[in-house]
Amino acid sequence: MKKLFLFLFLFAGLAAQAQTDSVKTQKQRWPSFLSNDLMPDGVLYLPPPPAFESQEFVTDLVRYHWGKSLRDTPRGKQAHFEAGLDLETIFTVFSCPMGMELKKSELPELAYLVERIVTDASTATRKAKRHYNRTRPFLYFNEGTLIPEEEASHHTPSYPSSHSATGWTVALVLTELCPERAEQILKAGYEYGQSRVIAGYHYQSDVDVARMAASACVARLHADEAFQKQMVKVKKELEKQKKN
Repeated sequence: MKKLFLFLFLFAGLAAQAQTDSVKTQKQRWPSFLSNDLMPDGVLYLPPPPAFESQEFVTDLVRYHWGKSLRDTPRGKQAHFEAGLDLETIFTVFSCPMGMELKKSELPELAYLVERIVTDASTATRKAKRHYNRTRPFLYFNEGTLIPEEEASHHTPSYPSSHSATGWTVALVLTELCPERAEQILKAGYEYGQSRVIAGYHYQSDVDVARMAASACVARLHADEAFQKQMVKVKKELEKQKKN
């Protein structure tokens, strides 16, 4: 009996420690400019996901297989890298399009801005995700993805894609900050979303609608005083960086 008690005690201790370690390793959500209440409600302005019997869903199927065909290619390698939502990944994705190397240590005001709009982009898709609760394609087809190590943590709803909303939100804001590089920046933001189709985590319609949510997010951000002030700071920072 004493041995059983000791076993249960040790087991409980290990379980508690594992839970503590898990909480410690979870990525902390960055602050945002907009609260949930201020963000436009995607349930009210976004269309529902395509019905299974619709032509739109057939298009989703075609694009799903298109994505699979690219996984073992250089474009697939790019999609694997672009699965990251951390600041370093985002800065790497947009450095070449911006025509400069983006580093947090050298561009702290830009880093502050991007971290917050990434959170806002995720917020822009949240209500619609929960409302429609669409199953991700790799779960629907019971197939693997380009990034198998992330499959266990991606049983969340598929529509709209928060990754794609992030890429397009960042692209729109960076285009305003660096309009002379607009085409390159927007192309990078577009491909960031397409990477989710290639990876097998989203349907094409998830990605397309996410760009609508991102556009609504950016429009609402422009009515926010804190965002406006930060944009002024970043423009000055970028001008100084370009002169160096």
